Amino acid sequence: MLKEFKEFAMKGNMVDLAIGVIIGGAFGKVVSSIVSDLVMPLLGLLLGKVNFANLFISLNGKSYKTLELAKADNAPTLTYGLFLNTLLDFLIIAFVIFIVVKQLNRLRRKKEEPVVKPSTKTCPECISDIPIAATRCKFCTCVVDDRQAPATDRYM
Repeated sequence: MLKEFKEFAMKGNMVDLAIGVIIGGAFGKVVSSIVSDLVMPLLGLLLGKVNFANLFISLNGKSYKTLELAKADNAPTLTYGLFLNTLLDFLIIAFVIFIVVKQLNRLRRKKEEPVVKPSTKTCPECISDIPIAATRCKFCTCVVDDRQAPATDRYM
């Protein structure tokens, strides 16, 4: 049983998944820091010096100046400013993942093979392959005209 578990844990996909989760967690922290420390303060400055972390509604009817004061009083709060931060985190992460997947798909896409014009055609009499420019079959000496009907239709 231990041997089977070791084989399962050491499969390439499992290790790749673990690495992806670890890097994804670190990436999420970086994006959260960018949003909370850079984007939201700039957005708050543009919107009239609003601190999004302090946007909340106290559900007990009292008015609090900051979220910390409301939490210290154990007041139930609806913290929609923190929700906006989290929503922006999600949108940025989703957009970055979209761009990465789009670029990976572009790189994986097979390049279209150029259309190759045929270099031979089939003789209507003996069904042999002859060069496209030929006007007479080299096997049966039949005159080959591209405008004529196929051999099966000519003798009916």
